[in-house]
Amino acid sequence: MKSLPNLLWAGFLLLAVSLLTACSGIKATPPEARSPRDPWEPYNRAMYDFNRGLDRAVLRPVARGYDWLTPAPVQRGIGNAFTNLHYPIVVLNLALQGRPKDSGLALGRFVVNSTAGVAGVFDVATRLDMPTFREDFGQTLAVWGWRDSRYLMLPLLGPSTLRDGPARAVDWQTDIAGNWVRDEVGYGPMVVEVVDTRAGFLDQEHALEEAYDEYVFVRDAWMQNRDFLISNGQTVVPDYDSFIDEGE
Repeated sequence: MKSLPNLLWAGFLLLAVSLLTACSGIKATPPEARSPRDPWEPYNRAMYDFNRGLDRAVLRPVARGYDWLTPAPVQRGIGNAFTNLHYPIVVLNLALQGRPKDSGLALGRFVVNSTAGVAGVFDVATRLDMPTFREDFGQTLAVWGWRDSRYLMLPLLGPSTLRDGPARAVDWQTDIAGNWVRDEVGYGPMVVEVVDTRAGFLDQEHALEEAYDEYVFVRDAWMQNRDFLISNGQTVVPDYDSFIDEGE
């Protein structure tokens, strides 16, 4: 069996070859017409093509098989369990954002679902009308002042920003429960989580493929959702000057 470093090197080589071939067919927006939030559009399009190709070849077929074999209630339970597993990240980031009350509520939600909800399989907290939160370190950085950031498509991981990409590493390091499961069981649960998450987007495939520009559709939808989460549901106009400062 190949070691993980060797597999990573093979993946990077495949990525490099794919980017070289993809860039020749890229139809990016001219520099003067690009969105201030996406000045690196040629690279991002190439990376999107790579990720999309990998998805069509591997992940989507596996997700379809999983969706066909796994009953909806079981999928819902699996999704609930993984959401609960990573909830300590939410608890921590609410505290870092200066929201101790919400952090305490999130901790209570995690405890209730971890115990009465059988490791989170059953979302008992929602039935008890306990509030739910979606927070990560990228949102915390936005609260601290890094409000707007340039769009950045990451290999394998998908849409992100210059701010949110490195912030994911902090979330991974502080994912106490998730890291414990990985150390005890291995990477199997992570694979199941990826497949289960991908299966949840299967019903959106038609809309994606019908889009005039699939890349722009995904970018704008992701950025709008990200802005919604950062502003806690409030509409905020981005500070476009900050995107210029970010690249200096």
